Amino acid sequence: MTDRTAIVTSDAPAPAHTFSQGVQRGPFLQVSGQGPVDPATNEYLFPDDVAAQTTRTLQNVEAILAAGGATFDDVMMLRVYLTKREDFAIMNEAYGAFVTPRVASGVLPARTTVFTGLPRAEMLVEIDALAVLA
Repeated sequence: MTDRTAIVTSDAPAPAHTFSQGVQRGPFLQVSGQGPVDPATNEYLFPDDVAAQTTRTLQNVEAILAAGGATFDDVMMLRVYLTKREDFAIMNEAYGAFVTPRVASGVLPARTTVFTGLPRAEMLVEIDALAVLA
């Protein structure tokens, strides 16, 4: 059985609680849920702007993927958590603008979107990812 390895990068926010930014085991890389946090200051950014929060959140996901040797072409699944149903179209547009040009293969990752409460009132979106490295 292959050991698990924590993925750590200063290019994404440090975990605020007891979890890793990402974990790799064999070819599988799981990125913990990320939010619209500036990794340099740990401040939540862009209150009330779900498009900007989506982009910042995906930048954090991308940084952890990169630290684990992955790209969005390696991502099999992204899960998006939104606080408001009415933000879906705006999130979806920002998501597509960010993810699509980063998937050279043209095969976009699978995705699930869930509407739920999030740990911080200023968070409108949280995203996690599962990648498989070749």
